[in-house]
Amino acid sequence: MSVQHDHDHDHDHDGHSHPTGAKGFFYGLFVPHSHDAADSIDDALEASTQGVRALKISLFVLLGTTVLQFLVVLISGSVALLADTIHNFSDALTAIPLWIAFVIGRRMATRRYTYGFGRAEDLAGLFIVAVVALSAVIAAWQSINRFFNPQPLHNLWWVLVAGLIGFAGNEAVAVYRIRVGRQIGSAALVADGVHARIDGFTSLAVVVGALGVMLGFPLADPIVGLVISAAILVLLWGTVRSIGRRLMDGIEPELVDRAQSVLEATPGVLEVSSMQLRWVGHRLQGAATLRIADTTLSAADDVVHEAEHRLGHALPNLDQVALRATTGLPAAAETS
Repeated sequence: MSVQHDHDHDHDHDGHSHPTGAKGFFYGLFVPHSHDAADSIDDALEASTQGVRALKISLFVLLGTTVLQFLVVLISGSVALLADTIHNFSDALTAIPLWIAFVIGRRMATRRYTYGFGRAEDLAGLFIVAVVALSAVIAAWQSINRFFNPQPLHNLWWVLVAGLIGFAGNEAVAVYRIRVGRQIGSAALVADGVHARIDGFTSLAVVVGALGVMLGFPLADPIVGLVISAAILVLLWGTVRSIGRRLMDGIEPELVDRAQSVLEATPGVLEVSSMQLRWVGHRLQGAATLRIADTTLSAADDVVHEAEHRLGHALPNLDQVALRATTGLPAAAETS
């Protein structure tokens, strides 16, 4: 006997084992996980709307920060600050492709794209990773160039103020994007939040460099720039793994364990023969084979309905799940 169902529901999860201590602190800052069961948003359309809203608000905040920094550039004449301002402006624009991806992801599946367009979000995440990597390379190049072609800084107090403005604006955006990204399960939005956080620390590096110059150490600016560039590339690896894993249909094992436990606890289910889950954008899709007792077709149908109902509550980000029921004894019993 075989009974198959498609289920429309949603959810997320938590429960990762992350580093602790100082390493855990920096891991949480720059490699936050992208799902949080406590605050998950169940409705797919609402989740997408939340993502777009986060991108809109953060884009305008970053553009405002860039304008303020540019005004200080006009006053101070700081080339270093001008570079940081241009850098922040270009990075703010990375919200646009992710915004477009969220909009595309709302489109209904077609005969060509039968699984829908959620993958556009993960592709946008790759674009963000590329921009962050390019930013690190450019920052390193500028820092090396300053070793050989020192550029004096003027009106250092204004440079300090502009650097702090850049840090505050980027950190506010980072907190907002990461929080919403975790709520809706979007690795790309979390990556963009980490991107903003990295930009904030780049702006803070301008402050540290200016302080070093004020204390009589003119090489402080390029040295700090190189340290930040190296840190960006190291910390970017966590984001690359997160985005790459999703593109390869990788899933957090604890999510699979949770789903399997819920299905196995359903009355009438003897065994879960197979369990599959994958992220498509910020939504989950899955399939499972349930072994149930030899019974009538209507009774088997009731078991499957109850199983998908329980699974929907356990994984609120789950959009679709195909449950297939087969009858007979569990595999362990058959081999004994």
